[in-house]
Amino acid sequence: MRLDKFLKVSRIIKRRTVANEACDAGKIEVNGRVQRASYDVKKGDVITVNMGSSPSSYEVLEISEHALKEDAAKMYRQLG
Repeated sequence: MRLDKFLKVSRIIKRRTVANEACDAGKIEVNGRVQRASYDVKKGDVITVNMGSSPSSYEVLEISEHALKEDAAKMYRQLG
């Protein structure tokens, strides 16, 4: 699954266009490296979002094309 779509489906970022723009601006890292929106997310990847005052990190636990609001939080584990 594309990085921008994962961020939207998991509700880490609310809109895919915002996720895409954040990737283009270099604010999204996967496993310590800045990645483009087209990056293929895999289980176990650590995504760091550098938006706002402090960065947030998430470990990918599950990948799903669609997720209800209740299930979206099960797709990742917040690290910090």
